[in-house]
Amino acid sequence: MNVLAIETSTDALSVALMAGDALDERTGERGRAHSDRILVLVRELLAARALELCALDGIAFGAGPGSFTGLRLGCAVAQGLAFGAGLPVIGVGSLEAMAAGFAEARVLACVDARMNEVYCAAYEVRAGIASVVIAPVVVDPRRVPVPPGGGWIGCGSGFRAYGRELRERLGGCVIEVREDAPARASVVARLARVRLARGEPQSTEPALPFYVRERVALTTAERLARGGKA
Repeated sequence: MNVLAIETSTDALSVALMAGDALDERTGERGRAHSDRILVLVRELLAARALELCALDGIAFGAGPGSFTGLRLGCAVAQGLAFGAGLPVIGVGSLEAMAAGFAEARVLACVDARMNEVYCAAYEVRAGIASVVIAPVVVDPRRVPVPPGGGWIGCGSGFRAYGRELRERLGGCVIEVREDAPARASVVARLARVRLARGEPQSTEPALPFYVRERVALTTAERLARGGKA
């Protein structure tokens, strides 16, 4: 089963191709516009395996939450490629993909959502498959849901942006933090292929990003209320 995956929920662009038992991944440079590189990387991956789009079984994308601009781009590219080739599109949660990058662990994924908030979710990961313990939410880092028990690994840019607040909130339940652990297209591809192999039904509706939060900016009054500048 062959799956192409695109992950653009952060500035760490990645594209991956699972072709049979082989997994190839390409990454874009941080800080560069994803739109400049994404289709180039797709073409490189397909050419390296001498595959055409029609030889794929599906196209997956990191559905978020994350950068609004990045999510829209990844979704649009996946939809466009899939539509032309008559393929299903599989959206995979970006926090889930972050967690599933750990083979066996209890993972609290936490991403900087700007506006003094974080996107976070907790997962139990077994054999690289993440089961939801706390569903994705967007929240003030001082009010992050505390996962049950201990032995959790914290990962994501939220710990870089709000490390002090999160340490105070989470106490001793988090035993390790990995700030630089973004969602990767290779993991998105693997999770999508599992879903396709299970025969999970694919929606006939266009795929959409999972924003969690529908707004990208605060009003002046809201910024002042949170202690920010006008």
